[in-house]
Amino acid sequence: MRARRPFVRRLGIGGRTGVVLLAAGLGVLSPFALVSPASAQQGSDVAGTWATPPQVDDTVLPPDERKPDKNYQKKTECVQRSLGQNVEIKTIPWGQSYLQLDKAQQIVRSAKRTVGGGITVAVVDTGVTPHPWFQGRVESGGDYVAKPDNGQPDGLQDCDGHGTEVAGIIAGNPQDPKVGFIGVAPDATIRSYRQLSSNYAEDQNSTGDTGGNTSSPPGSNTGTPPSGQNGSQLPGNGGGEVGGGTAPQQDDKGDTRQLQKEGTAGTLHTLAEIIHGIAERQEASVINMSVDHCRAADGTGSIQEGEQEVQAAVKFAADQNVVVVAAAGNVSDDCPQNDQADPNKPRSIVTPPWFADDVLSVGAIDETGGVASFSVHGPWVGVAAPGTDIVSLDPAQGSTGLANLTIDGTQQSAIQGTSFASPYVAGVAALVRQMYPQLSARQVIQRIEATAQHPAAPGGRDDFVGYGVIDPVAALTANLPNDVGELAKPKPVVQTAVLPPADSTSSTPMIVALAGTGGGVVALLITLFVMHTIRRNRPTGPPS
Repeated sequence: MRARRPFVRRLGIGGRTGVVLLAAGLGVLSPFALVSPASAQQGSDVAGTWATPPQVDDTVLPPDERKPDKNYQKKTECVQRSLGQNVEIKTIPWGQSYLQLDKAQQIVRSAKRTVGGGITVAVVDTGVTPHPWFQGRVESGGDYVAKPDNGQPDGLQDCDGHGTEVAGIIAGNPQDPKVGFIGVAPDATIRSYRQLSSNYAEDQNSTGDTGGNTSSPPGSNTGTPPSGQNGSQLPGNGGGEVGGGTAPQQDDKGDTRQLQKEGTAGTLHTLAEIIHGIAERQEASVINMSVDHCRAADGTGSIQEGEQEVQAAVKFAADQNVVVVAAAGNVSDDCPQNDQADPNKPRSIVTPPWFADDVLSVGAIDETGGVASFSVHGPWVGVAAPGTDIVSLDPAQGSTGLANLTIDGTQQSAIQGTSFASPYVAGVAALVRQMYPQLSARQVIQRIEATAQHPAAPGGRDDFVGYGVIDPVAALTANLPNDVGELAKPKPVVQTAVLPPADSTSSTPMIVALAGTGGGVVALLITLFVMHTIRRNRPTGPPS
């Protein structure tokens, strides 16, 4: 990341040699961290921790009924007006420049003629509005909130104005060189599943839960979001760095919508159904979930029913060759930051990121390159991507432009959060799938992790950005060991020094040096002898 080079300079070490020596030192300090998988590095290999989930129970995998599991009713009108405010059309969003997406897209276009063409990305979110800059590449996946009331097919109504912005980061394509914004995989197809909405709530007269889940009781909080979620800043995380690595750089909050939140439509049960259905029907090769559920860790390592279902579903998807990408979660009143002293005993558990064996969890960075303070830490974080000052497609019905605001509860706020970092990674996964169709889903994830810009932490990862900020160009071009076959778990490579050993006993350099010196002395002596002889034999008398 950007902060590594100045850090090396402060140590008084210059250039590539400094990086090599620093990496070697880290390797010496933590030799076993280099081979530990992301899901186990700070969990299962430490006794008495609960950061690693229990074993997967395949018997709880729910069938996809392709309908809501509760009777939800609209409580807030859908987005009606543009969410763009002084958007600079010609300006390239900083996240695109930071990730060098133009270079990555040139590489793919040169090799495949399209950028993401033939790849379908499932967007499990609040729905996706068919914005004209999708050019008709948005398909209906299903609606698990309610039937649309505007005549749109299932999943193609974004009442909250969230899913469209997420999908735009993945596949928006203005097809206008004057517009700076463009999606990561602008020729990919989006399949939309409306699974979450803070504009809907369970009907107070509903007969109850049909899915046996742990959602909040009906009829509560149908208006204003909880205190502290209407634009006010959250307090500092109080912990900063845990175990070394990158540390928070800002105090802004991210998106606070969550599954099974009071007064919100969407449960872990339907999330598991959707993931299972996508994989079973092979409806997409990449899934992006900018939705999650956060709860307090109880210290026992226990798992809830809905979490078990999601765990089984993401494992099934990975086994069926589907890449699963999820937002790492945002700090809120209901989801305190994992800033405790022992990172292996988290305060908050976030699903689906908790299941890191089968999910690529994405944290957020800001424009400085530092991790955003709203990005939830944890040993399950896989990589990071830009998550602040986002620009994407405007979700309002009939809009033909861009947005730099989103609706969080009942208030407009800047587009930021791990929700918007995740689609950057899902887009890169789509490009890797296009470039390397022979790679399995888990190999795609490992390639993205292995080519990320590793943080300066033991083992090349930390609980803030995981294996580091994604590097799309490297993910598409790097030559990795066994990258066609089974990839090893990602690990930073410590370069071997090629300098001769300090206690070298070889006499060759000394012999060469002495031989050269001796030869010079002999030549000098011969020259002096000849000159002396000539002068001695020269006549001294006057010429004849």
